[in-house]
Amino acid sequence: MFLFTLMAGLAISLSAMQAHAQQAPDALVKQTVDGLLTAIKADADIQNGNAPKLLQLVDKQILPNVNFEKTTQLAAGRHWRDATAEQKQALIKEFRATLVRTYSGAVSAVRPQTTVTMLPFRAQPADTDVVVRTTINQPNGEPIQVDYRLEKMQNNAWKIYDVNVLGVWLIQNYRNQFSQEISQKGFDGLIKTLADRNRQSGL
Repeated sequence: MFLFTLMAGLAISLSAMQAHAQQAPDALVKQTVDGLLTAIKADADIQNGNAPKLLQLVDKQILPNVNFEKTTQLAAGRHWRDATAEQKQALIKEFRATLVRTYSGAVSAVRPQTTVTMLPFRAQPADTDVVVRTTINQPNGEPIQVDYRLEKMQNNAWKIYDVNVLGVWLIQNYRNQFSQEISQKGFDGLIKTLADRNRQSGL
């Protein structure tokens, strides 16, 4: 489930957006996942669950391919529209760190033999929201199905904004948790809860 870490980041540079503007969604996913696996395999600290170092990797290599503001907005649900700009940015920051903290330990499952298989991609030229399906192949283990939902931006670049691992969509999972926390403690209470947990992990 380490691939949930793909869903982390804040804003991206114009040059990065232009570089991926004409890239097909399945090609973008393959490039992103292959790059992540290669980096993890080459770094023993990340394999051992070093969350701060994984966060640096996410910022450097994964950030250009993710619309994390949309991910956070959908996870916050109806509460997002009532939040201030400062609250939104704070939640984006802490949610990104939360995902890295939560799944950093899972990258220890990555082995030199770990590979990704791209499943047949079906989409129409006019589609602006698509799902790319893959499987993660581990030695001595069953393949893990991981699906990515992408949207086409105004500049024609495709961005990932949701991930499904073993039938559980990231946004749906966190929307339930966020809604309960906000109902009990308010929007600032949610941010504080995430921030406190992240600080305890050095993030």
